[in-house]
Amino acid sequence: MFQKSIIQDIITAALSTGGDFAEVFIEDKYNTNIALVGGKVENSISGRDYGIGIRIFQGLNSVYAYTNEHSRDKLIAVALEAAQAIKGQPINLNLSFNRQTFTNQHPIIHTPREVPKSKKVNVMREVYDIAKNYHELISQVSVAYKDEQQRVLIANSEGRFVEDERIRTRLAIQTVATRGNEMQTGSYLPGAHKGFEFLEQIDLQHYGQEAARIAVTMLNADECPSGKFPVIIDNEFGGVIFHEACGHGLEATSVAKKNSVFADRIGEQVAPSIVSYIDDGTLANEWGSANVDDEGEPTRRNVLIENGILKGYLIDKLGARRMGTDVTGSSRRESYKYAPTSRMTNTFIAPGKSTPEEIIANTEFGIYAKYMGGGSVNPATGDYNFAINEGYIVRNGKIAEPVRGATLIGNGPKTLQKVDMVGNNLAHGQGMCGSVSGSIPANVGQPMIRVSEITVGGRKGN
Repeated sequence: MFQKSIIQDIITAALSTGGDFAEVFIEDKYNTNIALVGGKVENSISGRDYGIGIRIFQGLNSVYAYTNEHSRDKLIAVALEAAQAIKGQPINLNLSFNRQTFTNQHPIIHTPREVPKSKKVNVMREVYDIAKNYHELISQVSVAYKDEQQRVLIANSEGRFVEDERIRTRLAIQTVATRGNEMQTGSYLPGAHKGFEFLEQIDLQHYGQEAARIAVTMLNADECPSGKFPVIIDNEFGGVIFHEACGHGLEATSVAKKNSVFADRIGEQVAPSIVSYIDDGTLANEWGSANVDDEGEPTRRNVLIENGILKGYLIDKLGARRMGTDVTGSSRRESYKYAPTSRMTNTFIAPGKSTPEEIIANTEFGIYAKYMGGGSVNPATGDYNFAINEGYIVRNGKIAEPVRGATLIGNGPKTLQKVDMVGNNLAHGQGMCGSVSGSIPANVGQPMIRVSEITVGGRKGN
């Protein structure tokens, strides 16, 4: 992307006023977005984003600047301007880059830019037909396709010089079931760190039918009762609650500033012994994976909670300075427009020993959340409110009638303490995670779990 000499000059300029660390992040990203509504292509947009981020540290202070300029003189001018926020004595910099190499853990078969759009649209139409023809109550189907090819170069004043390429592909199927004036929706949004081969490998029949089935099932469902019940949360995207209500509380972004209920609690029992919670950015071709993080550090498997004991946090370079510890390969950002910070990659509850059938059979009365929806969380406290997209009553150890309009209300760390059964059917779901460094792809995951008691909001009353 760039000559090393130019990057050296940028870093030298960035440290000219007393900074003790400088980093250059160069990004070149191609992306395509196609939307299919009512069986017709509504829009198709392809583009290229290119830019450079320059970050400077002085102790615990940080300055960040970014630009689309690419000439040596303009980039040095940006670095010098950013450096004006730093006041001190310039360090004696003797910079020598050490190119970092690695084995690519996420091989790509078909680079999306080399695949004709017509081929992508054909897949979208195929899954559209599957969902639309599922049931006569399906009144609307929309399908969105997205791919991106991101090339990054990260270099810093410590001599790091590393390049990586991330290619991701995603399909979003959304349906509406209608009867009279009543409507219910369903969706499925699979994605992976893969090229176009992802769409050739997945079961379109499954995803299209599931998106439609959810909408039709909820249209025929009764309102959910409210109260405090045992709640069974199924695998895959069910992990969104612990991602939002616990995972963010384990990031240095909040831990380093003591804004987390998990701060200063390493070694404490924070969950039952059947619970282990892991973030793993190395999982091959998973949605949240990468070879290196956005500071150029190799990604890794970070065990956050092991057998209920808090073992660690997710730590970026600035967080490591604040906490006096090491980085964990967890620094991420949406693009060159954002300074990186500690973020999750593929975060999940490890599988346990119970089968899903055993968990259901051991529940006399409760709520079964087959698919979770979105929600809101107070990251400082872990208080949350999440919608159930597809729910059922569990009665006498069996899944009974479907219910709709259910919400789960609680506190993440306290809910974690009440997990009393963990299934053996771990699966991951794909989402976009928003935080101070922008919106990034992240897996949430878990096997089926049972929480002994959660407050359930519903319109049917107690």
